[in-house]
This record gives sequence, structure tokens and C-alpha cells, in this order.
Amino acid sequence: MSAATTTVEKLADRMGLTNLTPDIDLSERIISFYDVNRPALQLTGFFEHFDVTRVQIVGNVEQQYIDSYLDDKMTAERFEKIAAFNVPCVIFSREYRPSEAVLDACRKHGVPCLNSPKTTSDLSSEIIRWLKVQLAPCISIHGVLVDVYGEGVLITGDSGVGKSESALELVKRGHRLVSDDVVEIRKVSDETLIGSAPAVTKNFIELRGIGIINIRTLFGFEAIKDTQQIDMVIKLEDWNKDKEYDRLGLTETYTEYLGNKVICHEIPIRPGRNLAIIVECAAVNNRAKKMGHNAADELFKRVNANIGNVL
Repeated sequence: MSAATTTVEKLADRMGLTNLTPDIDLSERIISFYDVNRPALQLTGFFEHFDVTRVQIVGNVEQQYIDSYLDDKMTAERFEKIAAFNVPCVIFSREYRPSEAVLDACRKHGVPCLNSPKTTSDLSSEIIRWLKVQLAPCISIHGVLVDVYGEGVLITGDSGVGKSESALELVKRGHRLVSDDVVEIRKVSDETLIGSAPAVTKNFIELRGIGIINIRTLFGFEAIKDTQQIDMVIKLEDWNKDKEYDRLGLTETYTEYLGNKVICHEIPIRPGRNLAIIVECAAVNNRAKKMGHNAADELFKRVNANIGNVL
């Protein structure tokens, strides 16, 4: 599992921030924590428990305090002390522009100072949401991720079992490819896993005997998707006549990634089986279960009712 980081440069590009200290290289400023901090107490001189790893956002309340209670010299001293902790950056919301003394204090310690036209609450929530994905724990696995009827289906199995061919058939049937061969999985919460493709292999599928094809070129932009929540896993494996496979679905089987459990179905492969239709049915059935409709439970209740009537 990789320890993810991002840069202030990427954050600025994503959020449309204006760099007020262009002489500082934003690409060298690392962000390693997803939350933000509003340095209200720090402006009063209280620096105990200061969250120095977080992006610092100066909003309307902090700016009004500065304007009402701090002169230019005191403001510069407080921001120099904040910058001395080597915080990732300082962002002023509502297009507030700090004094030149504040900018000089930030430059002295190499801390970028930026601003945004967004309100403080909107800016904070957008930054947290974006950073939470960028900095989430991440692993890479061998598999294919496809969006099928809105359900993120992760198809796994040994090499050559038919994962890419299944994905291609699903794309032809109107579904969307997220990643082939390698899927990067990020844990954005205790319940949510997000999958995406590495930049190198994005939009490509490998078909044995044909080679590499570009899904976006052949099928258009509607056939691809950048990221997708992983809702279920389908594990393809060669048919084993000595193995008992689930035929009713009364009990759920799970697989685990980054501590999160995901529903998993083992699908045996035999010549003539239409894997794309099986994956579609599994995805629709998973959606139905989320909505409270479980076919296996209904059948079980009917059987028990018939047995009761006979007795």
C-alpha cells in the first residue's frame, strides 16, 4: 500500500486558486493530510495543538478579526509564526488579498499564499473532498473495472481467463470501461472504495491475439469513465467439477481490500458461457438487493410456505 501525497500545484489547478507568491514553486510543496485548518486561534497567538500538516484557510471570520484587532506589524508577526511551522500553504477565501507584509512573511519561509473567490465553507468542503480521494490509501491489483448499470464491477481472475474479453463485450453493450489489467483502488472511507486506471494504461484494453486497442478511439467518450466506486467483485475461474458452487445465493461471500469488505461472486468458466450477460445480471441483482428485493430469499420463503401447506 502506497503512502499517497499530492502537491499544492495540483490543488491550485483543481480549485482554480490564484498564486499570490509566484516566486515559490508550488510543485515542491507537498500535502500529506486531507483535512484543512482555519487558523483563528493562531491569529490570537495560541499555537498549542496547531495542525501544521493541514492546508490553512483564512476565511471571513479570520479576516474580520485581522481588520478589527491586529495592526500590520502584528498581522505579519502572526503569519510569520504560522509560516515558520512549514504549513503546506495558506489560502484566503472570498478573494481577500493579504498585505504585502503577510506575503513577505510567507515568502521568507517558502510557504505559498493563494486566494479563491469561493466562500470559506464551499472552498473547505471542496478541498477536503478532493484531497480525501487524492490522499486515500491506495493499492494496485490485477483486474478489470467496469461500470455496469451504475454498479462498479471489479472482474478478477488468472491471466487468460477472459477478463478483458468480458470487458470489451460489456463496452459493446453500452457499459463503460474504467480500467483494464491494473486497477488502482483507493479507500476514501470505511465503506467506500474508488477504482481508477493508471495514467499509462488508461482507456486501453489488451486482447490476446489482437494486441492493444484504444476504447475511447473505437467506441467514443461515452464508453469510458475515469473513476468508479467498487460495488462488487466477480472472480472468474476455470470450471472445477469437484468444486461446489453457490446455486441459490442465500449467503453472501465477501472479499477484502484495504480493510473494506466487498460482495464477491465466483463464476466458473466453461465454453459457451456468455460472461457479459452474467456480469450484467449480477450487477442488476446487486442493485435489486440494495433496494430490498432478494430473489433467493423470496424463493426460500415460497418453498417454506409450500412445505408448510403440505404438512
